Amino acid sequence: MLERPLAERARPQKFSDFLGQDHIWSREKPLTRLVEQDRFTSLIFWGPPGSGKTTLAFLIGRHSEREVRVLSAVNAGVKDIRSIIDDSVANQQSGKKATLLFMDEIHRLNKNQQDVLLPSLEVGAIKFIGATTENPSFEVNSAVLSRSLVFKFEPIKPEPLVDILKSALETSVVPGERKSISTEALNIIAKSSSGDARRGLNLLEAVILAAPQNVDEITVEALGELSKTLPIRYDRAGDQHYDTISAFIKSIRASHPDGAVYYLARMIEAGEDPVFIARRLVIAASEDIGNANPMAMLIATSGLQAVHMVGMPEGRIILSQVTTYLASSPKSNRSYLAIDMALEDVRELGALEIPLHLRNAPTELMKSFGYGKQYAYAHSDLEGAKALTYLPEPLKGKKYYDPSEIGVEKQLKETLQRLRPIKD
Repeated sequence: MLERPLAERARPQKFSDFLGQDHIWSREKPLTRLVEQDRFTSLIFWGPPGSGKTTLAFLIGRHSEREVRVLSAVNAGVKDIRSIIDDSVANQQSGKKATLLFMDEIHRLNKNQQDVLLPSLEVGAIKFIGATTENPSFEVNSAVLSRSLVFKFEPIKPEPLVDILKSALETSVVPGERKSISTEALNIIAKSSSGDARRGLNLLEAVILAAPQNVDEITVEALGELSKTLPIRYDRAGDQHYDTISAFIKSIRASHPDGAVYYLARMIEAGEDPVFIARRLVIAASEDIGNANPMAMLIATSGLQAVHMVGMPEGRIILSQVTTYLASSPKSNRSYLAIDMALEDVRELGALEIPLHLRNAPTELMKSFGYGKQYAYAHSDLEGAKALTYLPEPLKGKKYYDPSEIGVEKQLKETLQRLRPIKD
């Protein structure tokens, strides 16, 4: 007989024991009302591991008094799906309720699986709940998404997670290993779990089993080494990856070096590719700082090269230096805005005629057509050069680059006010 882990033994058996997702599962919430009335057809539960997606799906199945069948999109074949649908149809024909199909990792559905599943969702041949850790907007097939209601599960906060741990202690501890655990220790387990109830329960079970036989109460000291063995929650290809790098860049943009270094530390601790971080710093140096501090680009590109050369763990020092420098630099996105405005005009208006005086004239024939005529060489005739136009006629007077009043860019603005062509 398989030895079930505590996280499985402690799974809630009734709705009142389901904790940590009050924003979607509590009295008068839409999902609660749909389930109580048994009026849903297709639901998608989106959230991080250990947030209760599978648990709530099983509770819904038990409440609805339906047969619950479980598949994973990774290893379920078309035959498996079709068999469940056929059984569900047979159940309904004999006066029973439709089967509830719970499918994990729904973002991995392939076309053949979808072709079997979708018609059944449309006609109500089955009830369906899909679970995914990935953003459905990007990862779930649009046809499935359009037929489903999506509910987002959040990482479980420490307070309800402590309640989950206490409940497990009361009902599902390892036989013969019933020990008391200090409140402080439970709080540390909850905080170490990064909102993942499964992780918290696994750590709790490990603490119980590893505690010395002569210890009646498990305290904070017993957690020291065990809590270090569980890595922080971070998916280098999923939402945690994108959310953390987004928070990192936005902290730099807002000139908040403390926030930037915190998110840098999270990425480093989770094993993010340091070269990926360094490349994003190069982008930030241009996109968010630009000409307000041109040195930022030199610092960032030097940092990228240094991380390549040095590697980790010393690379963390280089990344921190670049991060704090960029976050502390004056900010301007004017060069970024300039190229996007120019690209918009190029795409909308096409390749407009370049003024003849700006064209090169290497042959007599080209000169006879006016190429290069009236061109003024700025180094020897600045006033003449300022009198010329430099944009195609339909864009005459258009300003793409408008320097800010910040940092070095203020000096550039003053210089341009002296040097811009008069006709622009």
